[in-house]
Amino acid sequence: MNLQRRQLLGLAAGAASVALLPRIAVAQPYPSRPVRLVAAFPAGGTSDIISRLVGKWLSERLGQPVVVENRPGAGANIGTEAVVRAPPDGYTLLMVTTSNTVSPSLYERLNYNFIRDISPVATVARVPIVMEVNPSFPVKTVPEFIAYAKARSGKINMASGGNGGSGHMSGELFMMMTGVNLVHVPYRGAAPALADLLGGQVDVMFDQMTSSIGYIRAGQLRALGVATAARVEMLPEVPAVCESVPGYEASSWYGIGAPRKTPVEIVERLNREINAALADHKLRARLADLGAEPLSLAPNEFEKFVIAETEKWGKVVKTAGIKAD
Repeated sequence: MNLQRRQLLGLAAGAASVALLPRIAVAQPYPSRPVRLVAAFPAGGTSDIISRLVGKWLSERLGQPVVVENRPGAGANIGTEAVVRAPPDGYTLLMVTTSNTVSPSLYERLNYNFIRDISPVATVARVPIVMEVNPSFPVKTVPEFIAYAKARSGKINMASGGNGGSGHMSGELFMMMTGVNLVHVPYRGAAPALADLLGGQVDVMFDQMTSSIGYIRAGQLRALGVATAARVEMLPEVPAVCESVPGYEASSWYGIGAPRKTPVEIVERLNREINAALADHKLRARLADLGAEPLSLAPNEFEKFVIAETEKWGKVVKTAGIKAD
């Protein structure tokens, strides 16, 4: 009887071992299926273009398609929330932008906490902001502009591509640090704002170099300064605003995030692959064509950067009393 019982137990153990085999078989290396990269802005913009550049590179390096999905709306909050709610398995990624560090203070109620719910994976690029005027505007330097604007407080119009966008926030930071009083005129996108600046209907604009550099090089707009901490290679003759306004710095930047609790080994793999892309001369040249500079940070460095940017823009939103549209 004892012998029969031992035989039954042995058979049961063997059956359990067989049952485990399919589970072991499906534990495949990452990635084993297509990856979704959510761009929280419409197709055709800088965020979308950079997403597709990164997606193409990762597709080749990972051996799986990386599909860009545009989920625009509410200052990037719709697309961001979709990623926050996704499984933390590395198959849903987010193109993180400056907007993700403005939204926490701009919107009173968000259904997520960006710093808590998104794991920074890798930075990709920084796009300089340029302070520009129509050539007919009677100033040629930042100090001249400050003096002119102070003498005409509340009479100089500042265009932007939208309330709370990088151009608007850069302009508000400029006002906060210089004491000038400009009238903000928000548009639905940078294109119509630029059209009115070119036509002389508005006076000044803080815009991404991506959309303005062609007009500047053609002499249709006058660049007074770049908002980066130093001069940029694309416009070496244009001074940095901080040369006249110490400590001033603003830019648009782009990176990759994933749902919090995504396995560390997946985050590190993606970081390595993206940093390899930023070292590739062809991709660097493509970014330069967009007016962008490679920005390479480790995940922990990116997290510190996001926290610092969130605090910085939170102060600007509070000081200026900015509200979401």
